[in-house]
Amino acid sequence: MRILVIEDDLHLADNLRNALEKERYSVDVCHDGESGLFHIKEYPLDMAVIDLGLPKLDGIQLIKQARAAEVNIPILILTARDRWQDKVEGLDAGADDYLTKPFHVEELIARCNALIRRSAGQSNPEIAIGPIRLNTRSQQVWVNDAEMSLTAYEYKVLEYLMVNPQKVISKAELTEHIYDQDFDLDSNVIEVFVLRLRKKLDPSGELNPVETLRGRGYRLKTQW
Repeated sequence: MRILVIEDDLHLADNLRNALEKERYSVDVCHDGESGLFHIKEYPLDMAVIDLGLPKLDGIQLIKQARAAEVNIPILILTARDRWQDKVEGLDAGADDYLTKPFHVEELIARCNALIRRSAGQSNPEIAIGPIRLNTRSQQVWVNDAEMSLTAYEYKVLEYLMVNPQKVISKAELTEHIYDQDFDLDSNVIEVFVLRLRKKLDPSGELNPVETLRGRGYRLKTQW
């Protein structure tokens, strides 16, 4: 999953990037409203964390313009303002939730997880498709109740496929959602991750959990 952080406090932005990356998110960072608006409109994202007090373009206007451009990803606003009117204004502009500074990073991560689950139609952190169960909170995976050991990127690929059931996901889309903006999008490592994932989820080769649709991409099998 790919999150954009728009925060002009460089230290806080770095802390948020590090914390979210430890949770296996791919993180892009912008430090002003203008670059943040460009990024949120031009790049495929799963969520944005936006500070209200941004230079060049404040967070409220950024959110309004993003929503006007039909950017529908979840948005969590950060604010140092303690007036309830400011929080209401942010939500009315199109944000989905807010945190008041200072805050605990653990709470921000929990809210990000919840917003992404909600946007995918998943109120429960555990997703079950066929014999595969995945917990987005603990990042554990089971097949037929046996826990699997996945690398960070194998997990990211499986999570993205499971929160988008029945959708055909191209290699380009997978790459864009599991890596940050600095990654070489022409890389073929996605094929390697999918191959490893298949072997771990289905060592006997009987289930075929990840289907390949030639020339189109991958899809998680939903009929068992």
